[in-house]
Amino acid sequence: RMAKITGRSDDMIILRGVNVFPTQIEEIVLRTPGLSPHFQLELTTQGRLDAMTVRVEARHDTPADRRDGAAAELVRAVKETVGVSVTCDVVDPDTLERSVGKLQRLKDRR
Repeated sequence: RMAKITGRSDDMIILRGVNVFPTQIEEIVLRTPGLSPHFQLELTTQGRLDAMTVRVEARHDTPADRRDGAAAELVRAVKETVGVSVTCDVVDPDTLERSVGKLQRLKDRR
């Protein structure tokens, strides 16, 4: 049996046959040390497959040498909990755009 679907069904992303909700990624980002809650999901096509990149801001107190470890931890946690492989770019604090209205966390470049 399937458990109750979490998140809004109109925010669902189907990536390589796996249903992914941005709220699932948000939960993982929030529990990863060194990362702030500001992130964007970017969908691209590599060859014939879709790929997702998680662009997330580092916290102000996170040193630059800790960012790669936080990115690797995020990639591992997404693979374990959601079941899909992603790449992660940790960017400087306050570089991702903020929205005034509804959050636009997904950029579809397929």
